[in-house]
Amino acid sequence: MNTEKDGGTSTERRDAMAARLQSIMDSDGESIGRMTRTANQLSAYAYDQFDATEQLRGEGRKIKENAIENLPALLDQIQKSVESNGGTVHLASSAEDANRIIREIMAREDAEMLVKSKSMTTEELAVNDSLETAGYDVVETDLGEFVIQLADEKPSHLIGPAMHKSPGEIADLFNDTYGLTGDDALSDSPQELTAFAREKVGEQIRQADVGMTGANFVVAETGTLMLVTNEGNARKTAVTPPTHIAVAGIEKLVPSITDLQPFTELIARAGTGQDLTSYISLLTPPVETPIPDFEADTLRPADDREFHLVLVDNGRMAMREDEQLRETLYCIRCGACSNSCANFQELGGHAFGGETYTGGIGTGWEAGVNGTESAAEMGDLCTGCSRCVPRCPVKIDIPWINTVVRDRLNRGGDPDSFDLLVDGLTPDEESTGLDPQKRFFGNIETLAKVGSYAPRVSNAAISSQPGRWLLSQLFGIDSDRTLPALAEETLREWYGARGPQVANPERDVVLYPDLYTEYFDPERGKAAVAVLEALNCRVHIPPVPESGRAPLSQGMVETAREQAESVHSALVSQLDRGRDVVVIEPSDLAMFREEYERLLPEPSFTRLNENSYEILEYVYGLCENGESIDSLSTAAGPLSPVESRLRLRTETVAYHSHCQQRTLGLESYTTELLSDAGYSVRTASVECCGMAGSFGYKQEYAGVSRAVGEELADDFGDTVGELVVASGTSCQEQLGWLYDREVPHPVELLAPPGAD
Repeated sequence: MNTEKDGGTSTERRDAMAARLQSIMDSDGESIGRMTRTANQLSAYAYDQFDATEQLRGEGRKIKENAIENLPALLDQIQKSVESNGGTVHLASSAEDANRIIREIMAREDAEMLVKSKSMTTEELAVNDSLETAGYDVVETDLGEFVIQLADEKPSHLIGPAMHKSPGEIADLFNDTYGLTGDDALSDSPQELTAFAREKVGEQIRQADVGMTGANFVVAETGTLMLVTNEGNARKTAVTPPTHIAVAGIEKLVPSITDLQPFTELIARAGTGQDLTSYISLLTPPVETPIPDFEADTLRPADDREFHLVLVDNGRMAMREDEQLRETLYCIRCGACSNSCANFQELGGHAFGGETYTGGIGTGWEAGVNGTESAAEMGDLCTGCSRCVPRCPVKIDIPWINTVVRDRLNRGGDPDSFDLLVDGLTPDEESTGLDPQKRFFGNIETLAKVGSYAPRVSNAAISSQPGRWLLSQLFGIDSDRTLPALAEETLREWYGARGPQVANPERDVVLYPDLYTEYFDPERGKAAVAVLEALNCRVHIPPVPESGRAPLSQGMVETAREQAESVHSALVSQLDRGRDVVVIEPSDLAMFREEYERLLPEPSFTRLNENSYEILEYVYGLCENGESIDSLSTAAGPLSPVESRLRLRTETVAYHSHCQQRTLGLESYTTELLSDAGYSVRTASVECCGMAGSFGYKQEYAGVSRAVGEELADDFGDTVGELVVASGTSCQEQLGWLYDREVPHPVELLAPPGAD
């Protein structure tokens, strides 16, 4: 049995991680979940209600692309602009360099106390620790940062650092810290707590010698800082003390004032669902406001003001040169990716985070500024569901960044005693040292192919108690989960014996035999064939390999690239014949339409992208172009094959759309077709089932997967007498496990009665 360097066997390590994640869910989950889900819903509404959302997302993306491309010139320009305004620019190459500069400014100003507004860059630099070690007093003025400073904790969210704490916990913290008892003790009233914190913070701002802010954006042309906050403390921090230090990563630079417009419109809508934040401050320091002397009750002249802009590299220039991580620098730190992430909603940043940064985009930041290893524990919590992509105001492909970091971590692994066990069963492109669990799931097609030669024997082996124990010990498969059973006959075996049934077709189509349909659930493939044939399509099911989704989900990028090339090679002759490719599994369609852009030459990607369709997207198009839905099963007609199989006559369907299907904008085709067929369709407001392919099977993450799934089940409520259907493989598995019943694909409801 393999023993890890950091202690214990692989199983013990996975158990320890599962216990840690469960502990964080128990302590932080309720507050984090309430806040992030609310913010996500508000953001979705704000995006939908704003006509210019997509236009401005595109503009914002271009501004950030150009700014990062021209960063050296912008650094020269900002230095000249700030100096002409009367300030000083410091270029810090590292965290140590930045902290040295800040300490020197404090010493030169003979300062004793510094007050700060919220800044993740200063968290990255550990500015507070540096100053406090040097003997300075540091006070956070943002309410959330003030709370976690008193609690001696790390931020749990990019924009809501104390999001994990309830009002009651904050009241207890304030009461304990300040010795408030009896009638003086604070209640859990948010208004009372905010008023108390405002008074305490205000006292510190009035006494401070130096104020420190971050900057959401820094305008190179004018030296202007843009501060976006929902509290006024950033303004007070910047202009009340005589010295202002602004600390910002070099990626915050934009060329001109006009470049701020898209971000002004987008940042609040993305992060909190507001049209605008409470405070958008444009400061061109040193500002001309006189300096208040509270002790003497007088004003000092503005000429006495000092301004220092500390621009931080700390790995950013290397990220700029890194083709795969460069996109991370486009981030405007709105927190939308965290709010939209089902796993983050359960865990928060204390689990889904590294040394500094949290959430989906945090993996790229951690790898860039703190090193790839700092992203190791958080990296696999991104399941690649893609729900964050349409929320990101600058269109960052966050799942791809997480995949790249996962790939780099894989390649840094040490050779393992399990490598010999799986050698020969794993025809991948990965180096030795890859985690056996990842190698198992990344090569699941090969294992399914081997197992399908004797499916009954294989199913008996993996479902037996010794088999499940071995799967748990060798590959970290959660003991409460049962891997799907192999079908007696694969889809291609069935179709090869049956053959096409349409003599004079209107269209010839290729039904892509995805891994799950081919080996585990050919029934949904048979239903898809029956539906297409009923609409006058001749169906072809050629031998095509797995799309590469399985290895890509494990961070096995080169293996996924090889798979993508094999898929294209297998389908190119079909495309040459003018045949459309119809796909049942949404995650495979997402490969064809999204990820293959990263894995294939542009012409190959474009061809597959433009000629591939999700099954019910394609059926909807056929019905819109002359074919009749009357050819299919309807709620009023005879039982569909799936209703017959499940012995359930139903007119009401609880439907769950796959995350990537929703991201591709395809959910409505299914709901409209089912409605047109006479079914009453209801959907859940919870977007994710939590299974995410192999994620829910993994010992260390099964508890998180269950928690996410239970949110969906709670939202659906009572489904007695209804058919629960789902479009994705993992969704069917998760809902089937939650409800302890078969959960079919919606195409099975539309298959004509009597279909095979």
